[in-house]
Amino acid sequence: MLVNSFIISCIALTLMIFFSFFRAYRGPTAADRVIAINIIGTKTVVIIALVSYIYSIEFFLDVALVYALIAFIAQVGIAKYLEKGALH
Repeated sequence: MLVNSFIISCIALTLMIFFSFFRAYRGPTAADRVIAINIIGTKTVVIIALVSYIYSIEFFLDVALVYALIAFIAQVGIAKYLEKGALH
């Protein structure tokens, strides 16, 4: 029963990712687009963690951590670019 609720949660998170894609595409400002992309990354990490629990594969948690780290570094780079106009 618990696994079924996690699967439903994964499906709901996937649908919300598509809504975030729409906001990233239509967002009126660059900040809205950056936040939407950050939301997509966060939801992806949660989906990977849920899949790790559903299939009992601990390696996926390592993948989720690395993905979260890469997403964070990318967001910092994008924020710096939006603030200063350059990355150096």
